[in-house]
Amino acid sequence: MAKKSEGLDGRRGVQAQRFWTQVIQALRPEFGLNILLEINGMARSVFYYHLKKLKEGVDKYKHEREEIKSIFHEHKGRYGYRRITAEMRNRGYVINHKTVQRIMKSENLKCQIRKVKYRSYKGEVGRIAPNILERDFKASSPNQKWVTDVTQINIKQTKLYLSPLLDLFNGEVISYNISTTPNLEQIHDMLDKAFAKVSHLKGLIIHTDQGWQYQHYGYCRKLQSHDIIQSMSRKGNCLDNAVAENFFGIMKSELLYAENFDSPEEFIKALEEYIDYYNNKRIKIKLNGMSPVQYRMTQLNT
Repeated sequence: MAKKSEGLDGRRGVQAQRFWTQVIQALRPEFGLNILLEINGMARSVFYYHLKKLKEGVDKYKHEREEIKSIFHEHKGRYGYRRITAEMRNRGYVINHKTVQRIMKSENLKCQIRKVKYRSYKGEVGRIAPNILERDFKASSPNQKWVTDVTQINIKQTKLYLSPLLDLFNGEVISYNISTTPNLEQIHDMLDKAFAKVSHLKGLIIHTDQGWQYQHYGYCRKLQSHDIIQSMSRKGNCLDNAVAENFFGIMKSELLYAENFDSPEEFIKALEEYIDYYNNKRIKIKLNGMSPVQYRMTQLNT
C-alpha cells in the first residue's frame, strides 16, 4: 500500500485528494479508515469533505430520469410535468412534481400541447331545445351526460369533419364519425354506434351547440325515440360546450399539429389509433392519474 502511495504522490491539489478519497473509501471495509488515512497522510475532515462532494456529483435520480424520458417519448411529447408525475407514481416512483419539472428542463423535454383560450359572449337560448346542461360538466356516473360537436380538419386539399360523442363522467369518447361532408348521416351514424354500446338511455342528456344538424327534425326525433333529453348551447357561446371544444384542442395539438400527414387516409388511421390511446392510455390528473376507461372501470368496481 505504501509503495502504491509513493508512486502517486506526484498528484497535487483537489484532483489528487478526490482520487485518494475514492481509493480510501473502496478499501475501508478491508483495512479500516484510520490506518488508510495515516498511510495517505490525509486528515479525517479532508476525507469527509471530498467524500461529500463525490456523493453530490452522483445523479441520485438516474433511474427516475430514464423513466421520465421513456414516458415522455412513449406519449410522443404530449405529457407535461404534472401528467408525467402522475404516471411516475402509477409506476411506483415516489417523486415530487418539482423534481420532475427540473429533470424535464435539464433534458429539454417540453410538452408539445398548445393551450387553447376561448372568448365568448352570452347569446340567446336555442328555440329547438333549452340549455339544460348550463355548463354543469360534472356527472356522477357514466351515461348521464354526453356532449358532441363537429370540427373541420384540413389535410392537404381535403376537408374532413370529425363528430365525436363524449361522456362527461370521464371524458371518454363513446363513439365518433369522420366524414368528408358534415351531413346528417354522419350524426346518425355516430349516434347509432353509441346506442349500440349502451343499453339504458332513458334520461340521458345530450348537449350540443345550435348547429343545423342538431336542429333537424330527424336528429330531434331520434333522441326522443330513445327517451333522451336534448340540450343546446346559447347562440354564439362556445363555452356552453367547452368540453367538446377542449377535446378538439387537445386532439389537434397532440395529433394534427404534431405530425405531418400526406393523405386523408393516413390521418384517419392515425385518428383511430389516437382515440384508442386517448380512451385507454392517456391519463388525466382530474381522474386521479388514470385514463378514462381505467377510471370508469375502477369506479364501477368500487
